[in-house]
Amino acid sequence: MKWQGRRQSTNVDDRRGKSTGGKIAVGGGIIGLIFLAIQIFSGGDTSEILNQLQNQIPATTEERELTTAELELGDFAATVLADTEDIWNEIFTQNSADYREPGMVLFSDAVNTACGSASSASGPFYCPGDEKVYMDLRFFEELRTRFGAQGGDFAIAYVIAHEVGHHVQHLTGTAGEVRNLQQGMNQKEANELSVALELQADFYAGVWAHHNREYLEEGDIQEALSAASAVGDDAIQKQTSGRVVPDSFTHGTSQQRMDWFMKGYNSGDISLGNTFGSR
Repeated sequence: MKWQGRRQSTNVDDRRGKSTGGKIAVGGGIIGLIFLAIQIFSGGDTSEILNQLQNQIPATTEERELTTAELELGDFAATVLADTEDIWNEIFTQNSADYREPGMVLFSDAVNTACGSASSASGPFYCPGDEKVYMDLRFFEELRTRFGAQGGDFAIAYVIAHEVGHHVQHLTGTAGEVRNLQQGMNQKEANELSVALELQADFYAGVWAHHNREYLEEGDIQEALSAASAVGDDAIQKQTSGRVVPDSFTHGTSQQRMDWFMKGYNSGDISLGNTFGSR
């Protein structure tokens, strides 16, 4: 992706390398793996599951200087966020609505949010309580080495765009409506709605990529598809347990995630993103 020398968002809070004390959610072991499998690219209200995972284990991250590579990665993330701001502001304006820009927090190891405390094992997530995207950028190395994603900077761009997609769902009321409906459902039905919510965020990421094509380079879309495939429920379940349980899916299969991203990318039309009607 062509990004160097371009506008960076001012809505980024870079906490990497800063001291973090107090209590954090468990990041390793079985709990960390379950949390990763459930919450990668999480949408909606994460407070309940985040708070459940707080085992009240004291931990501290010592302050340190960021490396040149880390600083550059932060600049890239800020540029991608700026692109999402430009595009979603335009889309909302075209639909006679106002877009409220989300914040993005870059952190290492652990972070406190309005949805609770989280460790880096949570993967990237969006918290509606403070309207911020939270990311430990080291996650993408694990995505490549452990889950087999292709890697590349556009894999990061896809994830940021996906999380911003959850912010769009928050602003439009879709996320809140889904949470209300889930309260009266059994687990299987609630999971189906969660899948639809996640696939719509993938679709919105594709819509963003469509409108950001002037900055794309050869191979970018394939990097996004590789990342989407790596975090499909079926792929993660095979990796973590060796078996696939469709009724427990909360994010969609690898194929579904790739298909909805491409539908958004090929069309650029937000009106075509009714993932709920396609269930």
